[in-house]
Amino acid sequence: MTRPLIIAVDGPAASGKGTIAARLAHHYGLPYLDTGLLYRAVGLSLQDANLSLDDAVAAEAVARALKVDGLHDVERLTDRGAGEAASRVAGHPGVRDALLDLQQAFARQAGGAVLDGRDIGTVIAPDAAAKLFVMATPEVRARRRWLQLTARGEDIPFEDMLADIIRRDERDAGRGAAPMIQAGDAVLLDTTEMGIETAFDAARRIVEAARVRHGL
Repeated sequence: MTRPLIIAVDGPAASGKGTIAARLAHHYGLPYLDTGLLYRAVGLSLQDANLSLDDAVAAEAVARALKVDGLHDVERLTDRGAGEAASRVAGHPGVRDALLDLQQAFARQAGGAVLDGRDIGTVIAPDAAAKLFVMATPEVRARRRWLQLTARGEDIPFEDMLADIIRRDERDAGRGAAPMIQAGDAVLLDTTEMGIETAFDAARRIVEAARVRHGL
């Protein structure tokens, strides 16, 4: 049986991993899941119900009821507040456990899949054929996110955006449950000096090398 082409794309906020993962999915004709949207949806659901993001029991209950095909309001899920909420609820082990099966089932599709997040290559799909860890400097990532949000009409000082990025990095890397770390067999892709086309081409070449290595 041919091994499925599972592509795991990890990295911190605004590193470019989502854009790269989506482009890879389109290029290879594979289903794509931005796993961060799952955590954002949990956080927003708690806020909509006037529940604390620190309420681990409530957060786990929301996560267990979540469906991949229920992530419709992408614009709201990608705003600044949703990102902060996601980083906080992702620290609850119960939330991560609840979403684990959902993400792993997506990754196990017959022909493969592309997933991006913080722990895809280490926890969700440790046997993925291709693993990338996408990063960029905090300043560059903050500027990318700041430009994206201000273009949508959100009024955010750049300094606040940079502080958000740094705070989320520290929280994601320091949490006890599935911290954001580069898998030992993941290829590092630093997009600090890259435009999207250059970054995508570099990512594609990483995947092609993995396909050759695994005979896919």
